[in-house]
Amino acid sequence: MSAVERAIDAALAERKGALIGYLPVGFPSLDESVEAACAILDGGMDVLEFGLPYSDPVMDGPVIQSATVQALENGFRVADVFEATRRVTERTGKPVLVMSYWNLVLQYGVEAFARDLAAAGGAGLVTPDLIPDEAADWLAASETHGLDRVFLAAPTSSDERLGTVIERSRGFVYTVSTMGITGARDDVDRAARVLADRLHGLGCARACVGLGISTPQQVADVLEYAEGAIVGSALVRALTDGGVERVRGLASDLAAGARASRSR
Repeated sequence: MSAVERAIDAALAERKGALIGYLPVGFPSLDESVEAACAILDGGMDVLEFGLPYSDPVMDGPVIQSATVQALENGFRVADVFEATRRVTERTGKPVLVMSYWNLVLQYGVEAFARDLAAAGGAGLVTPDLIPDEAADWLAASETHGLDRVFLAAPTSSDERLGTVIERSRGFVYTVSTMGITGARDDVDRAARVLADRLHGLGCARACVGLGISTPQQVADVLEYAEGAIVGSALVRALTDGGVERVRGLASDLAAGARASRSR
């Protein structure tokens, strides 16, 4: 069992599911992104997703895009993620996944990326634009270095496709709540519940829902039917508006939402 799987199972035993927080590396600076990451993990998040800034994102909403543009303008380089991952892992002891568009990994070198991520103490990789059918090199490298590989499942995926995603994922299956880009919404799409039910019916042990989750109530709602809730844009907005202490406070509030779901 991987570190991410252990963290999710521990959260399931303690409350009703896991909280996974996304922050971009290098925003507003490398040091501050490390401080913010440690703050949300100390505040109650169970797993961190460190996002690699990329010039041509296909999934990031405006809040995350604005942050990653600033990180790139500040001189962020891919290798910075390994230093940031090492520092956060050593300070918190909690698992750190990296979320990256595949082109960045290809440019760095698949084997080299896996090697350096594992050496930094990273837990694995979330790949929003890499489908399992075309992931042979990453499957081999992640196996060699003991890293998780988190693939995405979408409401439009066939049962056959979902089965492949489940079979080749390790850590959890990223359960996309709705078609579109990241960003807080007033109502998390009902499609997420249907998709999580389909994944469970096909044998998925850990379905974690992302896109559109921003409030403690939404966290509690999602943990009624999924093993984890993923929050991104709301954390980035809190960091933008109020710095590290505000993002720590939001993480604590979201963790309270996860605990509240236990009592339902």
